[in-house]
Amino acid sequence: MEKYNYGVIGLGVMGRNLLYNIADNGFSVAGFDLDAEKARELEQGATQNTVVKGTASLEDFVSALETPRKIILMVPAGKPVDAVLENITPLLNKGDIVVDAGNSYFKDTERRIAELASKGLHFMGMGVSGGEKGARTGPSIMPGGDLEAFNLLKPMLESIAAKVDGEACTAYMGKSSAGNYVKMVHNGIEYAIMQLISEAYDLLRKVANLNNDQLYEVFKEWNNGEMNSFLIEITRDIFQQKDSLTNDYLVDQILDKAGAKGTGKWTSEQAMEIGVSIPTIDIAVTSRILSAYKDERMKASQLYSEKQIIAPENIESFIKEVGDALYLATLISYAQGLSLLVKASEEYAFDIPLKDVVKIWRGGCIIRSVLLEKFYSAYTQNPDLSNILLDKDISEIVKSKLKSLRSTAAYAVHNGISSLGIQTALGYFDAYTTESLPVNLIQAQRDYFGAHTYQRIDREGVFHTSWKSTNN
Repeated sequence: MEKYNYGVIGLGVMGRNLLYNIADNGFSVAGFDLDAEKARELEQGATQNTVVKGTASLEDFVSALETPRKIILMVPAGKPVDAVLENITPLLNKGDIVVDAGNSYFKDTERRIAELASKGLHFMGMGVSGGEKGARTGPSIMPGGDLEAFNLLKPMLESIAAKVDGEACTAYMGKSSAGNYVKMVHNGIEYAIMQLISEAYDLLRKVANLNNDQLYEVFKEWNNGEMNSFLIEITRDIFQQKDSLTNDYLVDQILDKAGAKGTGKWTSEQAMEIGVSIPTIDIAVTSRILSAYKDERMKASQLYSEKQIIAPENIESFIKEVGDALYLATLISYAQGLSLLVKASEEYAFDIPLKDVVKIWRGGCIIRSVLLEKFYSAYTQNPDLSNILLDKDISEIVKSKLKSLRSTAAYAVHNGISSLGIQTALGYFDAYTTESLPVNLIQAQRDYFGAHTYQRIDREGVFHTSWKSTNN
């Protein structure tokens, strides 16, 4: 019986497309799904002359694979992954490789690595970004953990990944569950950028009174220049999509309640746990939660409805300022996410190569952007850069856009237009670039009511004061 090079478990949209991508690049692939219909349909949708087999039996699936078996899981994170592992591990032999390519929580991956290692099996966590189209034609792939297993998978991963300047958008992300961690932070940055784009959109439609055709032109111009990125590109296209039910523009028919799958929240929780400031990512998560309070927001809008927008003197200048503000706030969001990876790499001994992270994010993934080329250059020159804002070339870009970020934030505040992402990006920058923060007062307060102690600026050591009350 013919033996297949790779196996994919989970033949939903992402799993099926990734399987076809692997097959298109010259590898033979077997697929398994609990839904027998998906297994039957798999071979029909494959590219002609590729070697693909659908199976509806886990035993048939495992026996169809060459050894060491290389199995990729494309199932929902959490209990479904554990269920698959429980069913499949008794069928595997020592040395076989299982790769979780879903959005699993990194600590779950650490547990699974240990559990499978005790049975002589290799287990890896691997982030995959690019959506269903990326999975089919070339995603950004973030594998981490077992280096021996990675080296066996590397030729296939480099074949199926997106390419930028002939280089594959995949690389080893580090030890243990580093692959899942990098993907988690990728998604956190994604949350922030989407929030910032939505705020820029809100300013352009409410202040500049741009209709959808005009918004299309603005985003088209932005995407053709220094802001070229996947998220700007798809936003441009959204403004042209008509609704099949009403023949109006679809974006205007969509309810303003955002969904979330949890990776943004995990990013915020992780930053809190290991002590990293990522306020723009945090506020993007919070904003999605706030959007769900639709009924309350409607009541509050009626109660506090006295908002009056004062139009700017020059609409064209305003549009340019908003664009520059969006560019800089986006850059700052990347800076926050990358700084979290720096700290996590130390905290969990991941040894994450930041240069390779931004390199593979340049193509295939949701947050791909030409801006990442500048980050790649910065990390190439200084791989140990703790924050991208400390790079001299990046600082010149920041300084050229800073006035626009300040004026856009100020305009939104003065006119009562929600701009939580823009404001937190600016607030983070101002705090990060301030030599002396007013936290000395907070330390005094903590020592006053809780004897929490403090440090001094003029000598080493830890101090406590018996504070005097005036009783006035």
